[in-house]
Amino acid sequence: MALLVGTLLIFVIALIISTLIIYVIVKFFGDREGISTAFLAALVGTVIYTVLYALLGQGLLAAFIAGIGWLVALQVLYKIGWIKSLIIAIVIWGVTSIVGWFLPTLTGPL
Repeated sequence: MALLVGTLLIFVIALIISTLIIYVIVKFFGDREGISTAFLAALVGTVIYTVLYALLGQGLLAAFIAGIGWLVALQVLYKIGWIKSLIIAIVIWGVTSIVGWFLPTLTGPL
């Protein structure tokens, strides 16, 4: 039971951190969507990566397919094109990687 509570707590903290990172970065790129869209992007990205890693393993194929899925999710949620979603995703990944050295982050690029 304690393991489940600890895992859930880490998930919630990581989701909040990822949401804030996504929100700040898309605002930097001029998006007008609110924090709820950033939360949804963090949640959807986590689900995409978790499901594909569970189905395909933690190899490059799963990462590539999940990355494409997350780009599509960003496009739909923020109504942007492929190039802008790719640039935003790369910046999010970079910032999250740096933050992940100090704080917990979610599965995948978040």
